[in-house]
Amino acid sequence: MKRRSFLQTMSATSLALASSAPLSVMAAAAKQDPWKQAQAIIDRVSKPLKFRNEDFVITRFDAQPCKTIAIRAWVSFVEKAAMQTPVSGAYDCYPAIKAAIAACHQAGGGRVVIPKGDWYCAGPIVLRSNVHVHLQAGAHIYFSNNPDDYAKYGNFDCGANGKLSITRWEGNDCLNFSSLVYAHGQNNIALTGEDWTSILDGQAGVDWNEQQECWWSWKGRQKPSSSGDIAAGDGAQYIPHLKGRTEESVNPNNPTSLAAIAPQLSAEEIAMIQGEGDRWRRDSAYLRALAEARVPLEKRVFGHGHYLRPHMVQFISCTNVLFQGYQTTNTPFWQHNPVNCKNMRVDHIYANSMGPNSDGFDPESCDHVLINGCTFNTGDDCIAVDSGKGPDIQFGPSQNIVIQECKMHSGHGAMTFGSIMSGGIQNVFAQNLVFENSHWKTDPLNIAIRLKSNMSRGGFLRNLHIRNVTIPNGIRTTPAFYSTLPGSLIPNKSVATSAGGVITIDCGYDPNNDNVRTRPPVVSDIHISNVKVANVETKDGQFSCYQAIVILGPVSSDYNGKSQPAPAILPVTNVTISDCDLGNPVNAANPYYLYNVKGLTLKNVKIGNTVLNKTLSV
Repeated sequence: MKRRSFLQTMSATSLALASSAPLSVMAAAAKQDPWKQAQAIIDRVSKPLKFRNEDFVITRFDAQPCKTIAIRAWVSFVEKAAMQTPVSGAYDCYPAIKAAIAACHQAGGGRVVIPKGDWYCAGPIVLRSNVHVHLQAGAHIYFSNNPDDYAKYGNFDCGANGKLSITRWEGNDCLNFSSLVYAHGQNNIALTGEDWTSILDGQAGVDWNEQQECWWSWKGRQKPSSSGDIAAGDGAQYIPHLKGRTEESVNPNNPTSLAAIAPQLSAEEIAMIQGEGDRWRRDSAYLRALAEARVPLEKRVFGHGHYLRPHMVQFISCTNVLFQGYQTTNTPFWQHNPVNCKNMRVDHIYANSMGPNSDGFDPESCDHVLINGCTFNTGDDCIAVDSGKGPDIQFGPSQNIVIQECKMHSGHGAMTFGSIMSGGIQNVFAQNLVFENSHWKTDPLNIAIRLKSNMSRGGFLRNLHIRNVTIPNGIRTTPAFYSTLPGSLIPNKSVATSAGGVITIDCGYDPNNDNVRTRPPVVSDIHISNVKVANVETKDGQFSCYQAIVILGPVSSDYNGKSQPAPAILPVTNVTISDCDLGNPVNAANPYYLYNVKGLTLKNVKIGNTVLNKTLSV
């Protein structure tokens, strides 16, 4: 790649978004009436985007619909089902869609229209400024499920690794396969559909070779994990994977020591980042190690020979963005991950993918966001607000976000903050939500309201307001415990932070996966009201959850930094839970768990047959 071009691109994308008003002003307004601040965000983001009134229909650029055939393919970790896929040799509409977008952009903007029908696209749809990509009702885009097609068209020629794109993978920057729908550094862009028959289909559970390998195979986990997933019954199938070809396998293409790629590090620093053994050479951990070592982006090269799955939709450093009215399904990885985007509206989308890590919508380091009227059916968190991992916090916090009128079905967490939150999260407002949990018998929602961080992720969460949440089918009634570190102040597998709590604040999230633990998280000013949780009938009685409230503040024994004195390790502070009915927890003897908490105020909170009005510090 040309270094000057690369550095110019990165300097443009590394500018952190600043808030439109000083934080002190916003904080004062929030104390007076936080929901006025929420309304101001809604008003600002709801202003319609404007595009030239000209349509660029892809058939004018030689696009042709494709024929499909019926197959059986994976639709989740444990289930195959009948679906359609393009026939072998189907006409590839990638060149036509690219040409339509280019013509639209060059004309000064307009709408690129994908008509009703089945369309095969063997490459990413890349949006450009002033372009509105619109799927008509009944338009079904089948994206190629071949990884080669997402390492052909990127701006950075990385030799044998392919032509790659600037991406962010679980909060760390890298050069990797392009997301299936992508934009970088653009302004005034929209991705819309007429209704949920307007479908973006990643075909992630469809095999691409005779060895039955698919995108989801790269996760590298054949059986569901008890910490997050519900295992199917006897005789269940699981997504197979090939030995050594997963994000969780030690990859021989990664160096045996960080000294090869980060020679500036001392032996002590290398030992800390790598940890014991060679687990750090797994692709998912290797990227994390490169970030901790401050290796520049141009040397964080993945793509061919690596196994980090691409996002379905990832927009990076874009301004004035609209997502509206379509469905995503069978996505390789997270369904939506806008990063460092400003003034973004998400309206009535259906995030419907049950594969591994199929988060529905993950705004990361975004400023002024409205997520309205959306439905989520996911194999991981429904909504997860993020802000970078470890040192990759150049884009600043996620802030000024409103989430309202949404419905959540399956997922690990319905409304989640973190764990990728090193840059911080603030000024978030969520209201009028239904956590339907419609699959509660077979695949229940693990946690309703969830924060995840630890001594590595760090960051802060503050000024969070959640109200008017209905949970008609409870949540998971069996606990799931994360394993603690050796010598932890918390006994191993003793706290149900992974599943079973209606409201869970977990500042010790999965510490075994992070070797560098030097960033204590700070959680304060959390206000939750009017959460109503119903019971469901189980073999042991009527229950709503395992525990109603789980708050695990930062665990000081997890810190492994060398600096003295150590940074302050603060308790979770100023949490108010009011006017709630949290149903009957299975663990009636211990309906809540608290550790390192100061000032948890319960006002008119019903748990079982008890109404609580008290302030607790532990």
